[in-house]
Amino acid sequence: MTTTSSLVTVENIYKAKVRLNGIAENTPLQRNFNLSEKYGCNLFLKREDLQTVRSFKIRGAYNKMAATPRAELEKGVVCASAGNHAQGVAYACSAMKVKGKIYMPSVTPRQKISKVKLFGKEYVEVILVGDTFDDSFVEAKKDSEENGTVFVHPFDDDKTIEGQGTIGLEILEKVSQPIDYVFITIGGGGLASGIGSCFKQLSPNTKIIGVEPKGAPAMQASLRKGKIVSLDTIDAFVDGAAVKRVGERTFEICKEVLDDLLLVDEGKVCTTILQLYNEEGIVAEPAGALGIAALDSYRKEIKGKNVVCIVCGSNNDITRTEEIKERSLLYEGLKHYFIIRFPQRAGALRQFLNEVLGENDDITHFEYTKKHNRATGPALVGVQVENSDDLIGIKKRMTEFGIDFQSINENPLLFGMLV
Repeated sequence: MTTTSSLVTVENIYKAKVRLNGIAENTPLQRNFNLSEKYGCNLFLKREDLQTVRSFKIRGAYNKMAATPRAELEKGVVCASAGNHAQGVAYACSAMKVKGKIYMPSVTPRQKISKVKLFGKEYVEVILVGDTFDDSFVEAKKDSEENGTVFVHPFDDDKTIEGQGTIGLEILEKVSQPIDYVFITIGGGGLASGIGSCFKQLSPNTKIIGVEPKGAPAMQASLRKGKIVSLDTIDAFVDGAAVKRVGERTFEICKEVLDDLLLVDEGKVCTTILQLYNEEGIVAEPAGALGIAALDSYRKEIKGKNVVCIVCGSNNDITRTEEIKERSLLYEGLKHYFIIRFPQRAGALRQFLNEVLGENDDITHFEYTKKHNRATGPALVGVQVENSDDLIGIKKRMTEFGIDFQSINENPLLFGMLV
C-alpha cells in the first residue's frame, strides 16, 4: 500500500530559490559559542533576523508573487499580517511595481507599521483593523474576494511554504556534518512546513521540533484533536507567532514533518530576548527568540548533538522593552506584587522597609488603593528580589509582624485589574 506525501517538493523549493536570487539574503548559519557551551552541543543560529526586512517572510511573500502571472498581479494584491509578512509583501510590491493593500491588527507595534510603509513606498496601503492577526485576515480575504485581487497568504499557500523552505536548503548547503535537531517557531505553520519538507526529503534523520507560544497553541490543539481547531482567545504578545487558527496545508504538512511540538511561556521568551541582547548582541523579536527559549526543555536530548535554531525575526519595538523586562522578572520569580493592609500604628511602613524587606530587595511599585482614605485602605506594593527563594523570607516576616497581605502574582483577575 502506497501513501501520498503532503510535503511540498524539493524541486519546487529549488525553483523558489532561483526566484529569490538577488531578493532574499542567503543569511549566515553561525555556530554560537555561548549557547553551545551552555547546552553541551554544537548549536548554530540561522540568522533570518539579518534579512533586509529583518525576517524570513520576504522569502514566501516574494516567491508567491513571482510565481503569479503578471496579468493577475496587475489587479493588485492583498495580505493580512501581524507585521513581518506585511513587510515582505510591501518589499515585493515595490520591487515588482505592484499595488498592494496590507491589513494589520490595530495593536501592531508602530515600528512594524513604519517599516511596511518604508519598504512598500507608494505601492502599498496599510489598513489597521481588529485586535489580532485573525481579525485582519477576515477583512483582507473579504477585500480580495470582492475586488478580485491576489491574496498573498502568510502561511497557507504552497508557494509561500516553498519560499520558506529555501532556508532548509541554505542550512544543508552550509554544514559539513549531519544536523540532529532543528528548532522552528510555529505560528500559522508556514516556516515549519517549508523547512520540514526540505529536511524530511534531504535529511530525513534530522528531528524537526516545532515551538509555539504557550498563549497561542493553535497547532498543538489541532494536532491533539486530529483536525484544525480555532482557539477562542490567545495571548498576542508573541505577535509573529500568535494565531487562533493554523492553515489547512500547513496542518497536513506539520502532521508529517514534526517530530515534537513544544510550548514556551511568554515570560521565558522575554528572558531569552534579554539574554540574546545582553550576551550576544542579537535583537530578537519574541517569535525570533522562541526556538532558543525552548532549548531548556530539550537539554538532555541535544547534548553532544548538532542543533540549529531559526532566529526568524528581529522586528522588535523598543517601546516594548519595559513590558519584556516585566514579563521576564515575573516569570523568573524575581518580581512580586502584594495587596498589603499595614497595621494602623506609627512606624508600620518603616518597619516593613527595615525589617521585612531584605537588604537586596527593592520596592518597585507603591500605590494606595483608596486615594481618599489612606489610613484604612490597603496598598498595592511591587517588590523585586535578587533570588526567587527570597520571597519565602518576605512572606514569613510579614506574617511574624502581623501584616495582612495577599500575593496577587498567581491571581490573574486581581493582577490584571491592579497591575
